[in-house]
This record gives sequence, structure tokens and C-alpha cells, in this order.
Amino acid sequence: MHAICVHAAGDAKQCRYETIARPRPAADEVLVRVFAAGVNPVDTKVRQRGPFIHGGEMFIPGCDGAGIIEAVGDAVEDFSVGDAVCYCYGGIGQPVGNYAEYTCVPTSYLAHKAESINMLQAAAMPLVCITAWEALFDRARLSEGQTVLVLGGTGGTGHVAVQLAKAAGCMVACTVGSEEKAAVARQLGADHVIHYHHQSVTEAVAEWTQGRGVDVLLDTVGGQALLDVQGTVAHYGTLVSLLQFPAELDWKQLRLKNVVLAQELMLSPMLFDHRQAAEHQAAIVAQCLEMMEKGRLQIRIADTLPLAAAWRAHERIAQGNTCGKLVLDCTEDAAQA
Repeated sequence: MHAICVHAAGDAKQCRYETIARPRPAADEVLVRVFAAGVNPVDTKVRQRGPFIHGGEMFIPGCDGAGIIEAVGDAVEDFSVGDAVCYCYGGIGQPVGNYAEYTCVPTSYLAHKAESINMLQAAAMPLVCITAWEALFDRARLSEGQTVLVLGGTGGTGHVAVQLAKAAGCMVACTVGSEEKAAVARQLGADHVIHYHHQSVTEAVAEWTQGRGVDVLLDTVGGQALLDVQGTVAHYGTLVSLLQFPAELDWKQLRLKNVVLAQELMLSPMLFDHRQAAEHQAAIVAQCLEMMEKGRLQIRIADTLPLAAAWRAHERIAQGNTCGKLVLDCTEDAAQA
């Protein structure tokens, strides 16, 4: 089979298109013929730093995938050959990810893909949907009627978070860096779009909330962007970040306001083989797929590239201007195009 192999941590050119042996499923795994693989910022970080596995062996990147089951392990009961599935598994914590024509996935991570959702959409959605869902509902305990600010409202996780918060009956503001992204954010349902190049986010939020601040601040950007807006969280509000909190946070002010601080890292089940958490995440994927079927959630695909061009996708991710998700087409037809 063809796969993207990384033999040493480094730049995007370390993503090499090679021919390797097809894997075989363990007892609790299925063999998936991968039709498409989502590309996420974490993939580029793993390529740069290594996949968090023992030893220095070659690894295949890619957490998100969608495809058809071609074989099942002896202990598999709920999935069968021919089932269409999508999942977030691989590419970190183990050597085989989804930048490949075939991969093996434990059933704990799998969700059945509906026929109405194509493979590209299915491959683009698991990681960002799990991240946004866990951040909003598991960490922030989001409830109807609250106000939410999403930093980076048109990125992979951000554009899903805007939609999930709206579906939950919340008022949603988000930050964007261009007029094109502002239009996308409004189309996704954002009630208030803040162009951070043209206006102060803090002042815009104060005006929008009449000085109260937001109940939930979801940070998908980190660093100085978070430091600049930490004061927008209301008293007794919640600040959730997808990144490590900067040491320069105003800890005293946050404490005085009784702000709940939470961090979201959806990769933990893969890193620690936490199967119960994996099943919870698979249930999130299934629920988001149902929302997609009903037209209540859309996954914006910025572009689709052939598997062999994974390095180009990584370079585009590094540039930071992507609006939505990049997806790799892992089929033979794409390779020959």
C-alpha cells in the first residue's frame, strides 16, 4: 500500500510518499481502507517533534480518517466488513496513522458513517468535533442562553464550536482576521463577528455584552491573543483553552472574578489507551454526524489534496491562513491524477 512515511522529525518534506506492507488487525481492531484523511495542526507538530512513541522508528501521521472496513479482528462484534466508518485514531502515540491507503483501528474509536455524508466530510470532522464538543459541554458545561466568545472562529475547531454553541441556544461572538472569514463566520451563525485587525476585541465584547463579559471564552489560538482578551470573561464565567495557559495570565484577576479555568486535549485516549474515553469520543462523533445529516452542522473543507501531497498540506497549515479543514484523498484515483 501507499502511505506517507516520516523517518525523522523535521520539516514538511519529511512527509514521504512510499510503498509499505499493509497492516493486519488485532483481535479488537478492524482494517480500514482509508478513502480520506483529515489534516490537523497536531499532525504538523508530531512531524516536527516525533509521534510520542518509544524508539526512533518510522511513523505514519494523521489522526482523522474515513473509509470502508475490509477485515475485522476475531473479537469484533459491532462492526462488519463493508461498513463505512470514520474516527479519530492514529498518528500520535502509535506508529500508524491515516495518511495511508489502509490502517487498523480499535473498535472503541469507530463511528458508523451515514451514506448521505461523503468520505471527505467524514474524514474532516472527528478531531475538531470532539475538541469543540468536549471544550464546550464537558469542560465549560455550556447551557442555553449563555454568551460565548470563540477565538479563531473560522479555524478547524473554531468553526465547529460556533455552530455547536448556536445549536445549544447560545449567543455567539467570534474573532476573525479577514473580511472573507467574517463572511464565513456569519454564514455559520455567529451573532457578532469581531475583526481583530480593525477593532479591539475587549472593547467589542464589552459593547456586545453591555459590560458584563461572556459566560464562556473558548481559546483556539493561545499566546498573546488569549492574554489580550482574558478580561472579557464575566464573573463566574469559564475560560477554556486548547493550548497550554501562558504563565503571564492575570491569575489574581481571574481568581477575584471566580473564573473557572479548563484545558482541553482530546488526544489523551490515544496517548494513554483510555478506551472508556475513546468510546465517549466515538459517541460525540456519532452525534455530530447526526447533526450533519439534519443540516444543523457543516464542516467547511478549505481544500482537498492527493495523499502524495501531504507535505503541501502541512506547509499550508503552518502558514495559518486556512479557513476550515484540509483533507487528503487517499484513493488510488487521486494518486494517479
